[in-house]
Amino acid sequence: MTTLFISDLHLEESRPDITNAFLRFLGEEARGVEQLYILGDFFEAWIGDDEHTPLQEQVAKALRAVSEAGTELFLMHGNRDFLIGEDYCNRIGATLLDDPTVVNLYGTPTLLMHGDSLCTADVEYQKFRANMRDPKWQQMILNRPLSERQTMARQLREISMAKNKGKEETIMDVTPDEVVKEMEAHSVQRMIHGHTHRPAVHELEANGKPARRIVLGDWGENVWWLEVTPDQPPTLHKRPI
Repeated sequence: MTTLFISDLHLEESRPDITNAFLRFLGEEARGVEQLYILGDFFEAWIGDDEHTPLQEQVAKALRAVSEAGTELFLMHGNRDFLIGEDYCNRIGATLLDDPTVVNLYGTPTLLMHGDSLCTADVEYQKFRANMRDPKWQQMILNRPLSERQTMARQLREISMAKNKGKEETIMDVTPDEVVKEMEAHSVQRMIHGHTHRPAVHELEANGKPARRIVLGDWGENVWWLEVTPDQPPTLHKRPI
C-alpha cells in the first residue's frame, strides 16, 4: 500500500514540460498506488469549471484513467486554483477536500493543508485570501462572462508576481507559531502542506510531544512527491522535470 502527495505543479499552457512530467509521473511513480493527494496550486490559474482548455481536458482524461484504474484521487484548493469545483472533480474522479483536512494515514492522524493560511506574517495576502475564499465573492466572480474572468486572472497574476518580488523571503514562509497552533487545534503530530516551494521535513514540538511538518516541493525545475507507506517513514522524492 502506497499513498503519494504532490502540490504546486502550476500547470499552464506555457510549460508543456511540466504537463509532460506530470503525465509521466502518473504512468510511473503513481501507477497502481492506493491514493494520490494533490494539495493545491495544481493549475497556475482556474477561472471556473466551465472553461475547457486543451490542457484541462488532457489532464482530466489522464486523471480519470488513474481513478478508473483504482487509485483514489483527492484534490485541495490552492491560492491559484481555488475556483476548482465539484464538476471538474467529478470529471476526473476525485474528492474535493476542505483546507485543512485531517486524514488517518495508515494509523497516523495527519493534517493536510495547502499552506498559504500558515503565512500569517503576510498580512496583506491574508486579507486577500479571506476575500477569495468567501463563497459569496466566488459566486460573484463565477457569474461573470468567461472572457472577463480570463482577463481578471491574468491581471491578478501580474499583480501577485509584482508584489511578491518586493517581499522579504521570511514573510512568504510559514509562521512557526501558526504551525503549532494548527497542529494543536487538530490534535495531530504530523502536518503535510505545500505552497512555500521549500521542500523539507521539519521536526518540532506540538501538543507537548515531538511532531513533524513535511513541506512538498514545487514543480518548476523538479518533480517532487511524498511517498507514504504503512511500514516506512514518509519520504520526499525528486527527479528533474
